[in-house]
Amino acid sequence: MAEAAGGPIGAGRYPYFYGPEGRLVLVDSALEAVSRGSTTIGIKTAAFALLASHIKPVRPLIDPAEKIFAIDGHVGATGSGYIGDILQLIDELRLEAQKHRLNFESPIDVGSLTKHLGSFLHNYTVYAVRPQAASVIIAGVDEIGVQLYQVDPSGTFFRGSGFAIGQSADVALDVLQREYSADMSVDQAVALSNKAISFIITSSSLA
Repeated sequence: MAEAAGGPIGAGRYPYFYGPEGRLVLVDSALEAVSRGSTTIGIKTAAFALLASHIKPVRPLIDPAEKIFAIDGHVGATGSGYIGDILQLIDELRLEAQKHRLNFESPIDVGSLTKHLGSFLHNYTVYAVRPQAASVIIAGVDEIGVQLYQVDPSGTFFRGSGFAIGQSADVALDVLQREYSADMSVDQAVALSNKAISFIITSSSLA
């Protein structure tokens, strides 16, 4: 069997990627970076989907970073984590949506767009590349109806009616779970997202 200077080829690869419990070390680090990002929320009912993100204070003379992005006429997205990584993922979503329109002369369905991003992110965990330190929430409408997905740095994605990522996401998600209603209005959803974010801001200031 071929050997490298430090032992058999590939001997150090899997310990580098996997922790003692089989967890992907680099993905865990990426998720930790996401947990330090802006609190970001997605809410969906049968009638609409809403995306919201906390804009953190910035230094004087610096404009705050954009947080909500149009992907195509029927899809939008937001993210939490490193802004450079978020922007790369937004560009990848836009490119895939445009390619689908050019090839099929129709808008891409939200599920297929999400799966593409999941595969794109998963490749970063396979080929010894730093995982993207960003989680993304995708909202849109297609032939199935209103859709809401969350995609993590590992490429794992979830479909649901409410998501929270970023700083104190568990706290924000708890607020959503307590007060979410499938028949809420847009104004009620906006108020709920603002309440979840404001609750985190208040808790952080008291800590």
